[in-house]
Amino acid sequence: MSKILQHTFDVETTGRTLINITDSVSLIVSDSEIEVGLCNIFLHHTSASLTLCENSDPDVCGDLERFFSRLVPDGDPIYRHTEEGPDDMSAHVRSVLTTNSLTVPVADAGLLLGRWQGIYLWEHRKSPYKRRVTVTLQG
Repeated sequence: MSKILQHTFDVETTGRTLINITDSVSLIVSDSEIEVGLCNIFLHHTSASLTLCENSDPDVCGDLERFFSRLVPDGDPIYRHTEEGPDDMSAHVRSVLTTNSLTVPVADAGLLLGRWQGIYLWEHRKSPYKRRVTVTLQG
């Protein structure tokens, strides 16, 4: 018999950075008692994103941020949507280039991630925000 569960939680960000949320999602999966299935993680925002990333060396997250700062600079004069400051439109572009939803397989009541993979919420704004994440499990 198939089982579907859903849980929502908030993440307080400190500004532009990647935040490892793997433990929070893993706890939801293990508490669900779903042995085999799928875990969808959805972020309810347009200026932050989710990503699967290297979880061993913190330099990877820093390098990603430096790359995106070069690729999508704040305050670029081509932006017309600037009402919330120079990091507003760049944050939207960053979220479009990444994603706001991930699906990870579940096996043995746990996330079936690779050895060096972690689930990260990537805050694209410079100011702190409260971000909402919904985890939906089916198995």
